[in-house]
Amino acid sequence: MHKRNNKKNTGFTIIETMISVSIFIIIIMAGMGALLNANALHQKSQSMRSILDSMSFTMEDMSRNLRTGYHYRCYDGIFPWNQDYAQTPALNTPQSCANGWVLVFEEANGETPLTPAPNTDSNATDQWAYLIGSYNGKDGIFKSTKGGGTSEVPDWIKLTPDEVTIDVVASGFTVLGAEAPSTGDLQQPFVVIRLVGNIVYKDTNTPFSLQTSVSQRGIDR
Repeated sequence: MHKRNNKKNTGFTIIETMISVSIFIIIIMAGMGALLNANALHQKSQSMRSILDSMSFTMEDMSRNLRTGYHYRCYDGIFPWNQDYAQTPALNTPQSCANGWVLVFEEANGETPLTPAPNTDSNATDQWAYLIGSYNGKDGIFKSTKGGGTSEVPDWIKLTPDEVTIDVVASGFTVLGAEAPSTGDLQQPFVVIRLVGNIVYKDTNTPFSLQTSVSQRGIDR
């Protein structure tokens, strides 16, 4: 007698195959979503890092030039800045302030003019200046290497990226001891720079607060 083979042919049914493929597709889609999300977060962090590096560069630029400069003249609410003040004799007179938004100074290689500005003496317009606030419809930090230019032709260059908005009320300069020793002020010039604002990138608002202090490297003149 022959024994009957009771073993049945085994394999996947159509339903089992469809379920397996569906689970595989779900896993792949979840993995792709996680990968795309991680890539988006990486790009965002890289962009934020670039913006923060730009802010650090701005702070370093102000600190380095102020440290080696002299004749700080600070403008605040008591001595408000007006573009008509650019390239005028007043820029050559050192002045402290408690919460300024424009700071003018002689660059390390700059010289005070022999005669009042405006004139043919190029030293009358070689002051550098930093402005924290609004200019030409934009908020940010601006720099000039010509004493702010003139009222007709301003000379302000924006240092901060467009993604950065500056809180002009909380930000500013505090300048102590800027006056010359001949006025009785024997304190070495000292500047505190405060920058408060927000970085707006792809509908994400990230607040920041930076502060640094600078002391004039040379002897007070």
